Amino acid sequence: MKVDGRAYRSIWPTPSGDAVETIDQTLLPHRFATRRIDSLEAAAAAIKTMVVRGAPLIGATAAYGLALALRRSAGDAALEAACSALAATRPTAVNLRHALDDVRAFVAPLPPSGRAAAAWARAAAICDEDVALNRRIGEAGLPLIEALHRKLARPINILTHCNAGWLATVDWGTATAPIYMAHDRGVPLRVFVDETRPRNQGAALTAFELGQHGVPYTVIVDNAGGHLMQRGLVDMVVVGADRVTARGDAANKIGTYLKALAARANGVPFYVAVPSPTFDWTIVDGVAEIPIEERPAEEVTHVVGRLDDSRVARVAVAPAGAEAANPAFDVTPAELIDGLITDRGVFAANATALARGFGQAAISA
Repeated sequence: MKVDGRAYRSIWPTPSGDAVETIDQTLLPHRFATRRIDSLEAAAAAIKTMVVRGAPLIGATAAYGLALALRRSAGDAALEAACSALAATRPTAVNLRHALDDVRAFVAPLPPSGRAAAAWARAAAICDEDVALNRRIGEAGLPLIEALHRKLARPINILTHCNAGWLATVDWGTATAPIYMAHDRGVPLRVFVDETRPRNQGAALTAFELGQHGVPYTVIVDNAGGHLMQRGLVDMVVVGADRVTARGDAANKIGTYLKALAARANGVPFYVAVPSPTFDWTIVDGVAEIPIEERPAEEVTHVVGRLDDSRVARVAVAPAGAEAANPAFDVTPAELIDGLITDRGVFAANATALARGFGQAAISA
């Protein structure tokens, strides 16, 4: 995708090959800058502090972080220690585990002297694969938007939550891939962008990238979604996910579950767009089995924004000393999801359909 007319991925190797560069998402939308990641510690910090975020991008960053760690020490103990350090950074997004398992399995049979180079190559391949997966998600979801436009014979209004755009992946995005493709095909549409408290990934990131691509959007407060659906102003909801279970339960940014409830109450189709590595085939019940990350209370009690004099500042929005809970995700049960838009097609959110579509052994729900 593009920023100010220049094509970017969200992460890329430096020309010298001694590090990777990534877009510092903590500075958006007020400042566009990149961050250099040249060590295991730098990769772990970037993931934990949300310089990079979004399940696919977290996985890609972890893969490069593991490769950088192996340049320092590539023995078996060092390999396992690096995997453990990176796995601990964000517990909910399963792409992180998949990427680390992928690179570990790829390099483990090799002698230590060849592991770092092999890991670097595998990390680059994971990034390329992510771009291809997200493009196929777009191709799978595009007909849903086109069909809705033909049926209603007017511009389509799509609501999304958090950021499941190209900034959350290596390119294209998950929930946004069909939107970008529909826009580029000339389908008239508008995206209602939940601000997505407490970190405002919708207002800061989704609005930024949609604007850069020329897609019409309107930022709304998180709790406006149900009102808009009730008034018939939302035609479909498309969100991403950080983990999807074998029966189709989906963990996504906190607040997604409420959107699914409102969508079901108002007859609005609710879709979750995810690439294959976001599925966790080892678990069934998302509410009981998906670990929910609890992030710092300061993300709730404080916000970062640009002041009228253009300075960017962090300000308190709660009383001094206020206690705050900050669960980062919630789980939307499969029965509230009308379809999972994946790189293999659109599937019903149930164990049988997903097992058939992905060649997995059926798991009893």
